[in-house]
Amino acid sequence: MKIFRIAVLAAAAASLCSCRHKAPPEPPVATPAVTLGHDKAPLGSPIEVTYRFDVAPDAPPFKENYRVFVGVVDTDQELMWHDDHDPPIPTTQWKPGQKIEYTRTVFIPIYPYIGDAAIHMGLHSTVTQKRLPLAGQDAGQRAYNVGKLQLLPQTENVFTVYKDGWHGPETPPNNPHFEWQWTRRKEATIDFKNPKKDCLFYFDIDNPSSTFPEGQHVQVKLGDHLVDEFTLMPAQQVLRRIPLTAAQMGTEDMAELTINVDKTFTPALVPASTNKDPRELGVRVFHAYIEPKK
Repeated sequence: MKIFRIAVLAAAAASLCSCRHKAPPEPPVATPAVTLGHDKAPLGSPIEVTYRFDVAPDAPPFKENYRVFVGVVDTDQELMWHDDHDPPIPTTQWKPGQKIEYTRTVFIPIYPYIGDAAIHMGLHSTVTQKRLPLAGQDAGQRAYNVGKLQLLPQTENVFTVYKDGWHGPETPPNNPHFEWQWTRRKEATIDFKNPKKDCLFYFDIDNPSSTFPEGQHVQVKLGDHLVDEFTLMPAQQVLRRIPLTAAQMGTEDMAELTINVDKTFTPALVPASTNKDPRELGVRVFHAYIEPKK
C-alpha cells in the first residue's frame, strides 16, 4: 500500500509539473473573412472573392512574408481545390489594427461534386510550414472556416464550344482539374448559345514562350464587331473582362466570337529551343466564359 501511495503521489507531482510548464495558447494575430460575389455558382464559372484580414491591435511584427492558404472542401471535409496566394501587401508590412482587403477572380474547377462547400482560410510560412493562430472557427490545424458556397451543375452555364482553330485540351500531370487550349493558327472561333441579353466575356490567356519579346497583338470580334484588342506580353497571364451587348449578338440562336492573333510560332523550330513540340501555336487560353448580366 505504501509503494502504491508513493507512485500515485509521484504521478500527481509529474502531472502538476507538466501543467505548470505547458505553454499558453498563442494569441490570434488577425481575423480572416471572405465575401463572395454570389453564394451560388455553377462548376466552371468565375466568382469574385474578396479576402479580408483584420490585424489584431496587439499583433507583434510579422517576421516573414506569410502566404494565404485557401481550401474549398465538400460536406465530407475533403479538399476539392485551393486558391493559395501571396497577399498584395506582404505580411511584413502589416500593422496592428490594419484592415487588409483585396479581391480575386477565381474560376471554379470542373469537379465531380454538386452541393454545399465550405471555405477554409489561414496563413502559413513557406519556410517552416507553420500556421499562424487566427481568430475564428478553427476547422482543424489552424484552417479557419470563413464562408460557404453552393456548387451548381455545369449545365447552368451558357453553352460554349471551341469551334475552329484550336488544339485539343491539355492538363498538367499533377492537376487534372486545371486545363487550357492553344489556338493553332492566327484565327480561332468560339461559338456559344445566344443569351439575347448583355453579357460579360471572361477571357483568360497567356503565352509562356519568350519567342515574341515585343508581345502579340490580339483582337476579339463578336460577329463583325471588334469588342476588344490588346498586346499580350510573354509570360504574363491576363484576364480580360469584355462587355458584349445583346445588339451585337443579334437574334440568331448561336453567336460567334473570333480570336485573331498577329503572330504564331512552332516551338520545335525556335532557335536554341529544347521544346520538340511541332505544333503551330498562337495563344494559350485557360478560360473563355460567357456570363449573362442579371
